[in-house]
Amino acid sequence: MKEQKSIRKKLIKSLFFYLILLLILYTTFSLFILKQFSIYIYKPVDRELEHYKNKFEEIPDITVNSDNSEISKDELINKAKDKVEKIANPRIITILRDNNGNVIATSIKYKYFSDYIKTGEFSSKNVNTIYEIEVNSKYYYRATTYEWNISNGEKYFIDILVNINSEKEIMDNFSKTLLISTGIVVIISIILSWFLAKKSIEPFVTAYEKQTEFVQNASHELRTPLTIIQAKQELLLQYPQSKIIDKSEDIVLSLNETRRLSKMVKELMDLARVDNKKKKLNKEMTNMNELIKETIPPYKELAELQNKKMNIQINCESYQNVDKNKIKQLLVILLDNALKYTEEKDEISINIHTHDEKLFIIIKDTGIGISDEGLKHIFERFYREDKARSREKGGTGLGLSIAHTIVVNHGGSIKIAHNKPKGTIVTIKI
Repeated sequence: MKEQKSIRKKLIKSLFFYLILLLILYTTFSLFILKQFSIYIYKPVDRELEHYKNKFEEIPDITVNSDNSEISKDELINKAKDKVEKIANPRIITILRDNNGNVIATSIKYKYFSDYIKTGEFSSKNVNTIYEIEVNSKYYYRATTYEWNISNGEKYFIDILVNINSEKEIMDNFSKTLLISTGIVVIISIILSWFLAKKSIEPFVTAYEKQTEFVQNASHELRTPLTIIQAKQELLLQYPQSKIIDKSEDIVLSLNETRRLSKMVKELMDLARVDNKKKKLNKEMTNMNELIKETIPPYKELAELQNKKMNIQINCESYQNVDKNKIKQLLVILLDNALKYTEEKDEISINIHTHDEKLFIIIKDTGIGISDEGLKHIFERFYREDKARSREKGGTGLGLSIAHTIVVNHGGSIKIAHNKPKGTIVTIKI
């Protein structure tokens, strides 16, 4: 129950993590797009403002008449008005202000504009900057203010405004589209986050399920021999005066179960070692011919004693960079299985060779074989197709799981297939 709560908690945490991550990424990307689009839309407007500002800078000094006599202030204002109106066009609005911000002249006479051209709307902080204004919540302008100093000491301000209603509408439509797409992305992000969260904890869930299954299987497999041993020992205690020869069958059965229990514990320890990712293989350049010749002879003798035929072909010309002890253990597991699941007069063929700097181990037998369903689960821990028969032969269901792990840790592959008309073929490539 605690483990399930832990999985659920981890799932929720992963969901929020991926959701927040996706939202941050998309929001950042959306803001970047919006900013770049805004720059793209308003850049021509800003160029236009700069162009007309430069035109004002080109206005000659108008503080004197053609006969070099100084003009009056009213004449000066009238001339300035004339210049302002000449530079303006239907898209551009210009406003001439005095030093205090009071409007002297403007190129537009519409009534709706009267609210803006009041003195209170003017700010000297806008000089030489680009800003936006809104008129009657209907018209929008991008503007800049130019400070105009003339030689008689008078200072004027000229506002240059460009209507951006069309640009504003484009920006609003684009923003709405982006907002709608953001909503859609949020929904997709939730679904995607849930999927990614489930995907990310799959190894954790799988490990938990395997651990639970492993503990249950191990408990069951250990309980059987312990129960038999306990029953036989209690039976012996009921007859303390009996001779050993009279109870030899019970003693032999207890010893056999003890050996099987000891083997199982050893294999469980081996699995624990190979599962530990921190434990590295002790690889070294190994003469495979010598290693194989050290390992196979005892099994060949055992095959002869059991009236089985064992054919051996070894052709390992090169040294291999392997963990010598693990490869020896692998061979022992495969040979032990081949002998265990073959009958009298069956054949076992062993072909071990190297090719393209790879080691190939192929073991064929004409034994009892395995079903198609069994092939799907053959490397699972404690899996035995015929449990009663396997137990009789001392099998624990762990050997091929250990073999598989050894091969995988060496970066190789192991396959088991049918050997027609009967038997099994084990093919290993390292």
